[in-house]
Formats: sequence, C-alpha cells, structure tokens
Amino acid sequence: MKIYTKTGDGGITALFGGKKVPKDHDRIESYGTVDELNSYIGLIRDQDINPHYKNILIEVQDRLFTVGAILATPPEKEVLKNGELRLQKLGIIDSDIEFLENEIDSMQESLPPMTHFILPGGHPTVSHCHIARCICRRAERLTVHLSHNEPVSEIAIRYLNRLSDYLFVLARKLSQDLNAEEIQWIPRK
Repeated sequence: MKIYTKTGDGGITALFGGKKVPKDHDRIESYGTVDELNSYIGLIRDQDINPHYKNILIEVQDRLFTVGAILATPPEKEVLKNGELRLQKLGIIDSDIEFLENEIDSMQESLPPMTHFILPGGHPTVSHCHIARCICRRAERLTVHLSHNEPVSEIAIRYLNRLSDYLFVLARKLSQDLNAEEIQWIPRK
C-alpha cells in the first residue's frame, strides 16, 4: 500500500465507500479526533503502569479503530449490495460499554470518594490520562455535532461518553498507584 497518493492535495478526501468530502467535513473532524485520542492512549499505554491497564487500553484502542470506521462510513454506504450492514461484525456493542463500566467500578472500589473537582496533574502519566480524557470529550462533542446533520451510530456516542469517564477514573487510580497528590479544586470565597 502506497502511503502517499496525492489525492488529498486539494483538500478533499474519501470516506469508506468512495464518497469525496472536504478534509474539514464534520465526519473527518470526528474520526480524526478519535484517531488523535487513539494515539494519545498509546502514549499512556507506553508509560510504566500496571499491565492490566495496558491490556485494557489495547482493547480500547481496538474499539476506537471501530468507532473511527463507523464515523468514516457515510449512511448511504452502511448497507452492502447484499443487504448486510458493512460494520455489523465490526460494530461497537453494549458489552463494550459494560466492559468500561466494570473497569470503572473495579477501580473506584479502592479510591477515596470525590468531594470536589480535582485539578488535572500530579504526575506526567496522570496528566497524559487527563489530556486523553479531554480529547475524548472533544471527539464526543464533534460526533454529537455530526449527528445533528447526518445519522450517526448512537452506541458510538455512548462509547465515547463512557470512555471519557473511564479515563477520568483511570487518572485517579494512576494517581493512587503512583503516590501522586490529588489536588482538589476549592473555589475562592
């Protein structure tokens, strides 16, 4: 596969199925941000963290490729000529969201209850996790925005929402594991 094709030099790219759109199209913004998130999760995975979290993050990265594929497929190309859904076997399913929820619940068992917002930071690995959470929220916002103009898989939006929750709790758990201080945000009076 040739890396450069020069077909995008004019600011146009193709979605799955061949439909041409500008590179700043809402679909491109959405799945481009999911790709950015996936890369940032790779950076977290490259840190010195518990192997269990690394394995979870690999699973998350796999699901994010699926979310990207869903977002890169325009509605008119979701159904193949034989009537089968293009992403039916690939798609995000409820158990993917339940998987994240179970991981969140498991991590929260050992964390102190939150009484205030927490300032992001405390350790570089924790900071990377917070940045990934913010990118995830942006991906979710862009995908919701896209859904106002074109049909978008509702479960993909739910997955991004739950993933941002997972990344927040992972940041807290990593703070605990790394003995990093969690600084609470206390508003001025």
